[in-house]
Amino acid sequence: METLEERIRRVLLDEVEISPYNLDWPQMFVKEKDHLLSCLPNKLINRIEHFGSTAVPGLSAKPIIDILVEVTSLEETKRIFVPVLEAQGYDYFWRPTWGDDIPPFYAWFIKRDAQGKRSHHIHMVEHDFEHWDRLLFRDYLIEFSDIAKEYEALKFRLTHEFKNERAAYTRGKTEFIVRITRTAKEYYKIETL
Repeated sequence: METLEERIRRVLLDEVEISPYNLDWPQMFVKEKDHLLSCLPNKLINRIEHFGSTAVPGLSAKPIIDILVEVTSLEETKRIFVPVLEAQGYDYFWRPTWGDDIPPFYAWFIKRDAQGKRSHHIHMVEHDFEHWDRLLFRDYLIEFSDIAKEYEALKFRLTHEFKNERAAYTRGKTEFIVRITRTAKEYYKIETL
């Protein structure tokens, strides 16, 4: 049986790859959403959203569908959802939102296709998690294609620099995402704390 450390090491070795926008991505989201709703107790799920670059029409992205699931209880998610999804082959991690072991933690799942490549990332959080700000980032990129193209150029540069360093690739995007999310909150008149 694979230890947690071995599993983390394995997923960090996955290569970072950017693909041109794929018209199938929205349908891949809908199919996975329907699957989750069919195999998990709906009483624990409030909403399911497509976010990340694959949710922005025309934007090149890692070909991995990011899904944000609002759950009523992360403790119940660990107890009920994790065994169901792990039995179906999903990788599960109790993951910190920022950095190493810095709370809040959330449930994160990786689904792979028949070739073993990542196809979906499923982020399960409660309603008050800052992950929901990522929908503002998504909406702002959809509305402002010039900002989306700037983000795309950053991702291509980071992919070139960190092709085999997934964590470094993600860290390289953080400042841009935080800055644009702040701009999106101002634009959409969302109050910040």
